[in-house]
This record gives sequence, C-alpha cells and structure tokens, in this order.
Amino acid sequence: MSPLLIFLIALAFVLVLTARLRVHPFISLIAGSVLVGFLAGEIEATLDTITAGMSSIFAQYAIIVTSGSIIGVILHKTGATALIAEDITKIFKKPIFAIALLGFVFAVPMMCLILAFIIFLPVAKDLSDKHGFPKGLTEVALALATMASFGLLYPSPGIYAFTNEMQLSASRVLIIGMSIAIVVFLMGYLYASKYYSFSIKEDCCDNMVREEKRPEILTYRTASYIPILVPIVLIMIRLLTNIPLIELIGHESIALFAGAILAMTLPARNFESSDIRAWVEKGIRRSGLVLLDICGGGALGATLAMAGVGEALGGMLLDSNIPVLLIPFLVAAAVQTVQGSRMVTLFIASALVIPIMPELGLPAEIVLFSMASGTFLISHFNDPYFWILADFAEMDTPEVLKTYTVGGAVMGISSFLITAVIYTLFY
Repeated sequence: MSPLLIFLIALAFVLVLTARLRVHPFISLIAGSVLVGFLAGEIEATLDTITAGMSSIFAQYAIIVTSGSIIGVILHKTGATALIAEDITKIFKKPIFAIALLGFVFAVPMMCLILAFIIFLPVAKDLSDKHGFPKGLTEVALALATMASFGLLYPSPGIYAFTNEMQLSASRVLIIGMSIAIVVFLMGYLYASKYYSFSIKEDCCDNMVREEKRPEILTYRTASYIPILVPIVLIMIRLLTNIPLIELIGHESIALFAGAILAMTLPARNFESSDIRAWVEKGIRRSGLVLLDICGGGALGATLAMAGVGEALGGMLLDSNIPVLLIPFLVAAAVQTVQGSRMVTLFIASALVIPIMPELGLPAEIVLFSMASGTFLISHFNDPYFWILADFAEMDTPEVLKTYTVGGAVMGISSFLITAVIYTLFY
C-alpha cells in the first residue's frame, strides 16, 4: 500500500478513536501504530518499532515530566503559584501576555519548549483562576509562545546545527529569527485570544475574580521561586561551560529533578511530611498518565517512519514544480506531520534540503527559516507536546486540535510569509 495512503488511514483511525469514540489516547495511538505496521506489510518489525518508539520518548521525557509534575502539584498545594501569579500581576499590566512572554523568553535557554511549558504551567493555571480567564486560555497562550521562540531563535538546537553546518553568521541568523519570532509570538497570543472569544483589552489587572475565590497562600517567596529558578539557572550555566559536573547537573532532566527535590524540602517547616508525600505521589501518578500518552505518540511516529511515509512525502515535494521558496517549508511540514518532534524535523529536513540548495538558488538563511516555518505544522497525535498540553491542561482532543494544531499552523504560515517578505525586500 502507498505510504501516503497508510498515513491518511492512520490519522483518520486515531482521530475517530480519540475524538469521536473517546477511547483513551494511549490505546488509540498503540492501535494506530499496529494498524500502520499491518498496512505497511512489516508484521515482524511492528512490535520492535513500537517499543523502540516508546522507549526513546520515555528516556527523553520521563524525568522531566515526572519532576515537573511534582513541582507543579507542590507549588499549587502550598499556594506558591498563587503568590507568583500575584507578583506577575503587580509587575505586568497584561497577565496572559506576561505568562506567554515567560514561555517565549525561557524556551530557548532551557533548550526544551516542553520543559518551559511544564515549569510555568502552574503559574498559568493560577493566573487563570485569579483573573477568571476562560479555561485553557493561559495554557494555550503559553504553549504557542514556547513554540515561537524555540522554533525560530538561535541557538535553538535545529537552528544552531544548520547555522554551524552552513557557516552562517550567528548574529545575522539571530536578528532575522528574532524579527520573525516576535511577530509569530504575537500571532499565537492573538490566536489563543480569538479562539476563546477573549478580547485582549480584557487582559489586564482589573479583570479579577471575587476575593473569596482566591487560593490561600501558605508559603513564602523563597520556597515559591527557588524550585523554578534553580533548574533555569543550572541549564543556562551548562550552556556556558564544558565542565563535566556542570554538564551533568545542568542537563534538563537533572536540573528539573533538583527543582523537584527543592520543592519537596523547602515547604517542610510549614507542612506535615505526610502532606508532602501525598502531593509527590499525586504528581507521580499524574505524570504516569502523561508519559503513557506521549510514549504512544512516539510509537505512532516510529511506525510511520518505518512505513516510509516521510521519504514518500519529501520525495513528492522535491519532485514537484512548486515555487522554490515553498520547497524547504513543505519538506519540513511533511516531516513534522509524520514524526512529531520539531527539533528532529529540522535535522531531517536539513539533510533532505541541503543537497539540493544549489538547484533552489536561495540564500541559506532563507532556506533555514523556510524550513523552520514548516516545523510549526502539522502537529498532531504523534507529537509529545500535543498530549502534554492535553493532559496537563485537562483539554480534550478536539480542543487541542483546534488550539495547538491549528494555532501552530497559523503561526507557521505567518512565519513563512514573513520569511518571503524578508527575501523579497533584502535579497
């Protein structure tokens, strides 16, 4: 069977199970993965491919997701997130814009947009409670903001790798990327507001819920901020040094694990140890559900790759007669649609596009940002971020498709159009 037909059947199958029949995402994704293996005629390799896809995702995200979940539960239960939300409200006039800006600023220094989302999600939830914003608005605004910077700014891994390989000017790439990313960030902020029928004029400190709905703050600022700030500082120090010890403790998993330990120990003088243990157990249970979903996405992505869907999509685009500026964009979009991880998408798309760059005749920076724009779409069931947003923000599949998937597509198309304008005006 044609790889492209396999791809369409698999997506329709998973969509019907999750959105229509309300089957749990993990069951739907594994069933979809088995279906892909059967349709591709790879019966013997299917199980090994599924387990390999799951294990790679688990190895990458298990500590990050579990630690982030523990931090989130403890900070929420102690009132720390309410305190941080209160501080943000005092500093910024627009709370939703502020939480989105935090995600935009820290996604690249953390070298992980999912990590930035997980760390700031509890604050986003408390801002929503504090100001009575529509459920899901702050979470979606935060998620889209992390995508804007991580997908376009140097030294995000994919941008950094292409810049180094093509020996481009880092400052030039940063300037172009920043000019695109700022607009894309605003597009994500506006899209989230538009979807939830929320006027950005209402994004202000005057929009408050009644006083009695505010959670009680039972902690102090040190215990509130340290579990968030320490991982950020460790990760940023790691980027500036080559010391083995710093490489270890500054790794995203270990840094966030340290934050979880701090979140568990700092409130000890104000709370019973039994309470803290209960919160830790709740965080671990919640993270287990999230990990199952994202591992299922890894399985689907691995089986689609086994079926040759990525090569088929890329080959079809490269052999077409479409405008050359669209080719890097569509190649990246095709790869992203198949395998799910934006960072991996940019590496794969670069490997496909770099050999044909002489035929394209485009400046390397334009090729880079055309590809980077394509990584924003189409993100769906095989994308770990999709299920992290769904589970942590307590959103159902159709809502995630309408906010995260469609919002990402809007941002990616906007990014491509800005890239085209830059190419037209300056090259």
